[in-house]
Amino acid sequence: MKADYLIVGQGLAGSVLAWTLDQRGHRVLILNDSSLPSASKASAGIFNPLTGKKLNRTWKADELFPFARQFYGDLQQKLGGELLHFCDIYRPFRSIEEQNAYLAQTAAPSLAKYVREEAEDEKYRDFIENPYGGLQITQSGWVDCVKVLEKIKEYFVGKGQYVEGNVNYESVDLETEKVKYENIEVEKVIFCEGYEARQNPFFKWLPFNPVKGQNLIALIEGYPINEIINQGTFVLPMDGKGKCRIGATYTWHDIDWQTTEDAKEFLEEKVKTYLKPTYQILEQQVGIRPSTKDRRPLVGLHPAYPQLAIFNGLGTKGITLAPYFAEQFAKFLESVEELDPEVNIERVFSLYFRSE
Repeated sequence: MKADYLIVGQGLAGSVLAWTLDQRGHRVLILNDSSLPSASKASAGIFNPLTGKKLNRTWKADELFPFARQFYGDLQQKLGGELLHFCDIYRPFRSIEEQNAYLAQTAAPSLAKYVREEAEDEKYRDFIENPYGGLQITQSGWVDCVKVLEKIKEYFVGKGQYVEGNVNYESVDLETEKVKYENIEVEKVIFCEGYEARQNPFFKWLPFNPVKGQNLIALIEGYPINEIINQGTFVLPMDGKGKCRIGATYTWHDIDWQTTEDAKEFLEEKVKTYLKPTYQILEQQVGIRPSTKDRRPLVGLHPAYPQLAIFNGLGTKGITLAPYFAEQFAKFLESVEELDPEVNIERVFSLYFRSE
């Protein structure tokens, strides 16, 4: 079996890159072990231009957000299903001091374009504690990551270009300019394994800094709010019928795929400070985000084996990072565009040579 690229892993990174390369006319094979846990399947998929306590503008928001909206809109049109959900993010102020600070901050033109001039405070009052009002962020929403993965998998299965199974690194034959993997011959193997990349003998030297995250799926009876509520934690309406995602935790220790009672208690304690209605927990989910030490993706070719590549390290903002940098990486592989130096793994090649 021959192809241009073999993509290992079909989480969000692998799915978006496979689709991007396919749409640019390349023959792509996906190798994926669907029995492995996946951070993408537990992802809220939120795209938010203003994040954190300091209300920082997301890195490259002006480029990433329009590109992501176009990408997922196109994907939705071609593959069907409701994948892309536009909605504001409402941030109730915790205090008068926070209200004053945020309103002064968002008066700056670079942030003002992402904020409603007047938040619809009354709309939320019966369901959200907002005695000081709130900030309403626009150009935001969420992507249904699970459906995106399902639709892209169906597409490649339908073309006979999806292989189910775990990767065997010892079967990667680098004797020639092309790569042979068992009965497959390709120009390049691109690893999109998320957190599992730390076990990859070719790329384990990269500076991953994985973050474990947990969230709750809950039913809030009679909850009419369509917007995402965010006050340190978030409440994301999923179906318009009261099913919501409550998240998320961030921990850099005890990195495993087990849900914990501590995380559940933490989320419930946080959300009760602003959510008025009672709710029923339906499920608890866990994911390990493939974050990096400098909070930038890891994209590029192996320093010794240019037949091997990686597209990884998308961390907590993969939903907006993946489409933009998949397109850039595709053009790089076609030799028509350079990679952004902030994501190119050349920036950390010294770690590879130090490990040899």
